[in-house]
Amino acid sequence: MSKLIDYYFTPVSPYTYLGHDRFLEIAARHDANVAVKPVDYGRIFAASGGLPLKQRAPQRQAYRLVELERWAKHLGKSIHLRPKHFPVPPDAAAKWIIAAQARGEADAARLSGALLRAVWTEERDISDAPTLAAIATEQGLDPTVLAAGSASPEVAFRYDALTQEALGRQIFGAPTYVYRDELFWGQDRLDFLDRALAK
Repeated sequence: MSKLIDYYFTPVSPYTYLGHDRFLEIAARHDANVAVKPVDYGRIFAASGGLPLKQRAPQRQAYRLVELERWAKHLGKSIHLRPKHFPVPPDAAAKWIIAAQARGEADAARLSGALLRAVWTEERDISDAPTLAAIATEQGLDPTVLAAGSASPEVAFRYDALTQEALGRQIFGAPTYVYRDELFWGQDRLDFLDRALAK
């Protein structure tokens, strides 16, 4: 039986950025398929008790920066802790990812990684249409096709449906990996996912 991992995230999540490449490497090593599922965490936080960053207590905001720097150093990944274009609305970028799925999950995953890097290492504005087009082009994707697809009712419906699906599965944070109905929340749980896939 083929292995399938559902990958719930938002393209502005720093922890999704930190875990993205490692997650894809783990999935490939176990010959597992990845279903890329960008979702609306504004709605998920509202339903699960989570708070947007600016509404969190100062001590939580401060410790978040410590943890991000700690993990980035541990993983050997560059990161801007306070990137120029964060936070920005993630919906447009999420819809470009969904539009890219028309070519396959691999293209959607590759675009997702590029968008995450754009926020956290390149300090680019992924809510900006020309920036999205440039990033898609850099990934060998047709920006005209993706722009049209992302604006379609079908993609809007898919984004809503994925968010509803995430809510139904009790998703509350990003990234969350789901394998055989078991949730693994956070890139710091990838070792547990690795072990589950090895069974």
